[in-house]
Amino acid sequence: MRPWLLLAGAIAVEVTASLSLKAALDVPGWYVAVVIGYVASFVLLGLVLRAGMPLGVAYGVWGATGVAATALLAAVLFGEPLTPIMLGGLVLIIGGVLCVELGSQRAAARRAGSATSTGASA
Repeated sequence: MRPWLLLAGAIAVEVTASLSLKAALDVPGWYVAVVIGYVASFVLLGLVLRAGMPLGVAYGVWGATGVAATALLAAVLFGEPLTPIMLGGLVLIIGGVLCVELGSQRAAARRAGSATSTGASA
């Protein structure tokens, strides 16, 4: 559970940094939040990987969730457009990440099964 909490934190600060970048166009003081947010996000992402989550899963979930959350929040906070085609694209991105996660879980289960059967025969 710890890697997923760290990943949620990495996503939250990355989305905050991205939204702060938009805000900094009008109020330059927001650039502080941009820098802090991106640095914190990469530190947390590194901790996620150190905790054992596969890179493809961590980066996929981080990237896709960040894109989706940033697009949705930019529409709410800044009035940016969010068309049906964009929403469809976000659904496809999230579906792709779910496929990567499910594939990773199956690969891990297969490896665990192979290690158990190899250990039993030794």
